Amino acid sequence: MDSQFLIYVVEDDEWYNRLLVHSLSLNPDYTVKGFHSAKEVLRELDNGPAVITVDYGLPDMKGDELLNKIKEADPSIEVIIISEQEKIETAVSLLKSGAYDYLVKSKDIKEMVLNTVNHICKNFDLRKELASLKKEVQQKYSFENSLIGNSPGMRKVYDLMNRALANNITVSISGETGTGKEMVAKAIHFNSNRKDKPFIAVNVAAIPSELIESELFGFEKGAFTGAISRRKGKFEEANGGTLFLDEIGEMDLNAQVKLLRVLQEKEVTRIGSNTPVPVNCRIIVATHRNLLEEVKKGNFREDLYYRLYGLPISLPPLRDRQDDVLILANHFMVQFCKENGLEEKRFSKEARHKILSYQWPGNVRELKSIVELAVVMTNELEIGEDDLTFSTGSDLLPDLLTKEQTLREYSIRIVNFYMGQCNNDTALVAEKLGIGQTTVYRMLKEMKTQVS
Repeated sequence: MDSQFLIYVVEDDEWYNRLLVHSLSLNPDYTVKGFHSAKEVLRELDNGPAVITVDYGLPDMKGDELLNKIKEADPSIEVIIISEQEKIETAVSLLKSGAYDYLVKSKDIKEMVLNTVNHICKNFDLRKELASLKKEVQQKYSFENSLIGNSPGMRKVYDLMNRALANNITVSISGETGTGKEMVAKAIHFNSNRKDKPFIAVNVAAIPSELIESELFGFEKGAFTGAISRRKGKFEEANGGTLFLDEIGEMDLNAQVKLLRVLQEKEVTRIGSNTPVPVNCRIIVATHRNLLEEVKKGNFREDLYYRLYGLPISLPPLRDRQDDVLILANHFMVQFCKENGLEEKRFSKEARHKILSYQWPGNVRELKSIVELAVVMTNELEIGEDDLTFSTGSDLLPDLLTKEQTLREYSIRIVNFYMGQCNNDTALVAEKLGIGQTTVYRMLKEMKTQVS
């Protein structure tokens, strides 16, 4: 244990008091202090005891009253009631009021108390570990740690995410594959007031249409062949927390009807049951499709579209986040080196130029993969351009016209793309594009300011 486990013994009988204090103190992890009255122990609750053993028959206060006062002061304190009388009704009443256990004084009382405290201590360690893991997860998905970049597009995303934290509005995240939609959903959840409740992610595209209903809503034992026991659906698993429906645009129309009803009624009915189960979970959806276009094509219900629209967050593709590319590349390099016990690398000027010249059709996910591979492939502390391996399947600039730009900006993007294709051979780029080599140099000046 990282710190002492503090135990209070409240017992007016001097012999019993010393017996319990001595027995518990034999464990070096336990710090034990004895009290002879309820008033004495109530004055020292602020010291944070983990366990208090209470004699039910104290002269200044009955055990049930002291139990209530302890729980009012700190519900996390576990209370063991010790009594001379074996009354079932009293024991049941005390356990309902929050007592951890009810023990009857006997020749075995020392061992019974010690066993009970040991059990509490073990659970206490598990709770501490769970709390530590939760804190670690929340730190991992803090805005600062989970989302990297300061480009205008990402600043807008941060603003919308912050607006989502103060309420439970449905959030719809759109963006190309690899832009980090699930990361945004997790960051919203783990920074919201639902952070201590479950985050349940469902990839709709990965579930066959005939199974989507049982996956989301659950089923009763015997509802269909193979249903050998009751199973909760994802809505029930996410109760109190967040349900993230990724690739919602892939859901078939039949399932869309049932999803709409659940969202409207805030209750699910398991397959094979007629009893609705109330659910309370925040909904975050994501898609790489244009859902409004899908509505026009008849592939997505219009009423469900407006039910899910909520607060829309559009993630920009990496090719439109030029200011963030090198920041992200360095972040992934440092992270990978740290996780694998490697000395941190640096990118050469040529490598940085190559990174900025590429259009990143796979977005942030592709960048992370390529950087990690480069760290593995290099034998030096500096990552060179030859260590960066891109999968370019076409000599056409991907998605050139997806963003309105000036002719000059289009020209620079084309030159940058061909620089990546031609290993930064300006003469070859000039030949392929039918322009002068000096024109290529001139168009690359903007890049030089970013990599210098």
